[in-house]
Amino acid sequence: MSEGLPLTPSQTAGPFFGFALPYASGQTLVAPDTRGERIAIHGIVRDADGFGVSDALIEIWQANATGRYAHADDDRSEIALDPAFIGFGRCPTDLEGRYRFTTIRPGRVPGPDGAAQAPHVTVSVFARGLLKRLATRIYFSDETVNEDDAILAMVDPARRSTLIASREGAEPSYRFDIVLQGDGETVFFAY
Repeated sequence: MSEGLPLTPSQTAGPFFGFALPYASGQTLVAPDTRGERIAIHGIVRDADGFGVSDALIEIWQANATGRYAHADDDRSEIALDPAFIGFGRCPTDLEGRYRFTTIRPGRVPGPDGAAQAPHVTVSVFARGLLKRLATRIYFSDETVNEDDAILAMVDPARRSTLIASREGAEPSYRFDIVLQGDGETVFFAY
């Protein structure tokens, strides 16, 4: 470093170019012929002060209704792929930090110990101030096999609720707020 020159401020990743971020299916992962129970997943991304984060980007990745991922690494040929479901979506938050996906309830997939995991959706969060994505999971409050999930069992019981989406309303809709820091901070995983 040259003497006498001031340090430049550190920056988060970016700038990002809007044309590269939109995804064809965006926040709607289902088509008319997608198999499985249609559900909505929605919530708010909040900062440490409880305010909605208006410039976050949420990505989800999940198995189909029978528990198979539309990915080459999932080579379980005994479980059918659903050609009308790729299991990936991307949604920017609105001015209040809200997001919403229309998808299907995922099936169970094998866990690290070989036992079936509870149905879940993997989530990535990108936002201002983050140099790397944050990764978490969404489990469903009305799922009876959550207590058998090996990954969920590794989380401190006092914090597990930050991974559970609560069912709302008559339509199958689940609320999952993401808290980036502070009280009620969502559990994030290292991937």
